[in-house]
Amino acid sequence: MKVAGKGPALLRLNNLKRVMTQLRSTRITSRQDIALALQLSKNTVSLIVDDLLAQGLIHELGPVSVAAAGRPKIEISLRAEKLKSAGIMVERNAIHWRVCDYFSQVIAEQTWQTATSDPEQLLHELEEVCQTLHAAHPELLGIAVGFPGIIDPQRGRVHFSAHLGWQDVDVLAPLVSACRLPLRIMHNVKAAALLSVEQLDLDRAQSHFYLRIGEGVGGSLVEQGEVFVGSSWTAGEIGHLQVQPKGLRCSCGRSGCLETLISQPAIQQQLGQRKTGLRWQNAASEPQIASEVMALTGQHLGHALSHVMQLVNPASIIIDGPWNTHPAFIQAVEETAQASTLAFTFSHTQLHFLPQRIDPANGLALAVIEQYERAIS
Repeated sequence: MKVAGKGPALLRLNNLKRVMTQLRSTRITSRQDIALALQLSKNTVSLIVDDLLAQGLIHELGPVSVAAAGRPKIEISLRAEKLKSAGIMVERNAIHWRVCDYFSQVIAEQTWQTATSDPEQLLHELEEVCQTLHAAHPELLGIAVGFPGIIDPQRGRVHFSAHLGWQDVDVLAPLVSACRLPLRIMHNVKAAALLSVEQLDLDRAQSHFYLRIGEGVGGSLVEQGEVFVGSSWTAGEIGHLQVQPKGLRCSCGRSGCLETLISQPAIQQQLGQRKTGLRWQNAASEPQIASEVMALTGQHLGHALSHVMQLVNPASIIIDGPWNTHPAFIQAVEETAQASTLAFTFSHTQLHFLPQRIDPANGLALAVIEQYERAIS
């Protein structure tokens, strides 16, 4: 977003962004409460709210009964459906998108199987998806597209993706030429990390580490509400910590990565090795085997998390994976992490085992909103 001029115009725009953030977080509030929370003058807030009312972006719910004398508060709320964002997640041989309102509630979504090995072919398909979404939802503030691999979010490039078989692909330029909307390119896991912090209502002033277990194992550090990507965009790649130097070969080309021990394919393989035909889907038929595998999986992850606790020292670690439903996994993670970490550090790190998986497409849509609300300097 470009601003003509500086000074008062830029200040007004940034105040508007702060008010939008406050309206999104509180859902229902008042002019007086916004002014108090943001330490803005009542006149400044009233001008912004009146402008939003005129645009049809908020509505007044009515006065609030108060005992004290004076002008009663009038509750206001965003019309979340008037401000939409979209997230498009690319996985191996699949595309999944979601359109969400300003409160991250899903309005529409679709998933389909498609070939993803040819960048040119897939980018052409993504161009059509962006154009279709914009036509169907003219209220879109922007679109974020997520990929697996090493992603440069500033230049919009996929430097390497083992899952897609891509190397050094510019994805932003062709999409920008086809879609007249603000676009953001991200790593799928890093987008999911943003959503996890919001859903758990964690302190944005702190740092939080998100870990996702799926076909691979990824991680992301969210520092003061922003994803930390590192100097080569690989910060948080916990799945490629080498935990068994002579272990199985990983998709990255090295051996013994954490991903080879706790990912979905790894667990399916371990279950099948212990009993032919046994998979996670029918593991309840062999509870002893399932518990043993889950305990070992939890131990591997607990050791890895101890390094995160010591090196990064986040306020919380969020585990998002299919194994969270098994008590042996959770117990092993907690016990191993505690035994492998300084007591003081562990006692100041909260572990969250998400009961439901986060959809990265939702996180991508949220990333559009957070970019829209970001202050301009």
